[in-house]
Amino acid sequence: MTTTTIHTMIGQLALQYCKKRLPLMVMRSAAGYYIGTCSDEGPCSRESTGYYRHQADAQHALDAGEWNQRDHP
Repeated sequence: MTTTTIHTMIGQLALQYCKKRLPLMVMRSAAGYYIGTCSDEGPCSRESTGYYRHQADAQHALDAGEWNQRDHP
């Protein structure tokens, strides 16, 4: 489980692989909702290991820090 701190409120994969400091947000794909990042150019990274069926569930996980960080893209 990820703890919510200032450091983890940015996408760790976006920083590591894209060299971009982007805020975490709830995103949507065909597979469902997930926690990820987006830049002006579009989606950048999927940070959460899992998907959520409902946007509210993903938002709650993000707000509460109750989600798992992916290790690699």
